[in-house]
Amino acid sequence: MGLKEQITEDMKNAMRAKDSGRLATIRLILADIKRKEVDEQIEVSDEQVVAIVEKMIKQRKDSITQFEAGNRPDLADIEKAELSVLVTYMPAGLSDEEIAAEVAAAVAASGAAGPQDMGKVMGIVKPKLAGRADMTVVSALVKKALTPA
Repeated sequence: MGLKEQITEDMKNAMRAKDSGRLATIRLILADIKRKEVDEQIEVSDEQVVAIVEKMIKQRKDSITQFEAGNRPDLADIEKAELSVLVTYMPAGLSDEEIAAEVAAAVAASGAAGPQDMGKVMGIVKPKLAGRADMTVVSALVKKALTPA
């Protein structure tokens, strides 16, 4: 069963359980998936669904930060509840050691010599780690690996 089908099944289960918070979040995911399918006239793959969910997670994290800075814990709690549902659709994350190993392999494969080659390395690493690692952490590790000590 694909990720899109799993999300649809989870929506049905949330409807049966009358879990309105979870249902609303799942409907948001499905709406974004449908929007992409209609806009690009394609059938989305699991990788594209992960990218959509990853983008939604990033939006929720940004919103939580803003709401907490604006002293609106009520709105931050809503975003945190949505975030907890979104995270369930992401693939298992990688450990710091696994991420560092992928970065080292990408640096070696690209022949990167310094910080100016960061784009080359990120181009290799990003497809491999998309959805399984926080790209800001990956970017920091790449920058550290390319900066002379």
